[in-house]
Amino acid sequence: MKELKLRLRELREESKRNQEEMAKIIGCSQQTYSRYELHTTEIPLKKLIFLAEFYHTSTDYLLGITEQREPYPDNVK
Repeated sequence: MKELKLRLRELREESKRNQEEMAKIIGCSQQTYSRYELHTTEIPLKKLIFLAEFYHTSTDYLLGITEQREPYPDNVK
């Protein structure tokens, strides 16, 4: 199981963005975003959910709980 820090970096690099760009997108400093990737600072739940939606995946994937990258189906009818 991959750790959160690895998934955040992988997805950021795949999207061709740097840490400074991602920090602006989620509303924090580049240093804070770097700490999220290194997992030396806990990422707030709202930011984690935002990133899952931004990357079109699930929080479980970001956290390394699942290898399934696709987001869960929307059960709202």
